[in-house]
Amino acid sequence: MSADAFRVLYTDLRDQARHGPEDRRGALGHLTPERVVAAAAEVRSGRTVSLAAPVETLPGPDNPHPADHRMTGPADGDIGADGLHFALDRFAMNVHGDADSHLDALCHVILDGELYNRVPASTVTPDGAAALSLDVVRDGIVGRGVLLDIPRLRGVPWLEPGDHVTEDDLTAAEAAQGVGVGPGDLLLVRVGHRRRRRELGAWNAAQSRAGLHPTAMRFLADRHVAVLGSDGNNDTAPSAVAETAFPVHVLAMHAMGVHLMDYLQFEDLAAECERAGRWSFLCVVAPLRLPGATGSPVNPIAVL
Repeated sequence: MSADAFRVLYTDLRDQARHGPEDRRGALGHLTPERVVAAAAEVRSGRTVSLAAPVETLPGPDNPHPADHRMTGPADGDIGADGLHFALDRFAMNVHGDADSHLDALCHVILDGELYNRVPASTVTPDGAAALSLDVVRDGIVGRGVLLDIPRLRGVPWLEPGDHVTEDDLTAAEAAQGVGVGPGDLLLVRVGHRRRRRELGAWNAAQSRAGLHPTAMRFLADRHVAVLGSDGNNDTAPSAVAETAFPVHVLAMHAMGVHLMDYLQFEDLAAECERAGRWSFLCVVAPLRLPGATGSPVNPIAVL
């Protein structure tokens, strides 16, 4: 895709997604209270499934700067001693890596000196983001989740790195799974990244990974999707667009105001959906409350 064609697509999606000059919630505006109430009706069995992978603390080809988890207590002399003592620990991580499940706030993507909805990039300072940060989702995201399983559609265990999910793939997966994506939905797109990583081992996902083609964002715009999540980065690598490394991030977040969740884990959910014979469910996303942050580790829960 040429840089010029990408700019045309960006402008079209931005114009289609306008929510007013003061908007800071983006596509979450599609997730109305009425749609949250309707999403609760998706619960049939009460089965809950985590959509996150375990946080990793060891380095690897796709995770050169892993999370740091250290025990800070009890002291050696307190272990086994009489009286009251506490086990304590400390945790730190690179939120926007290529291994751990996380949510991107709308302040994450800067293009031409601006954030989503023309908010100046100068609002992001060394002290944090003054606008479009995680504070936008401080009350969580609760709605109807829909899983579209693209490897299932194609009859393969996973998509190979570099492969693209197209708009036609998303439409065909809807039909094959008997489910429809609608306004306010949390759209989850499986590419099989986690299964490939588990079975073949980690690789440098920053250089090569399956993801969505930029033109697939038209599907989200037409359906008024509120949130997009994938078991990969959502973006394909190498990029399909000249001079733009993360076109799906740019289109979804900067043009459309769609929050992204990267590197989720769908293997358990896909199996549960297959057993239940349905691919929609209540989805609950509760990021950490980190004032001014550009993202958060996240453990979304599907309730079937």
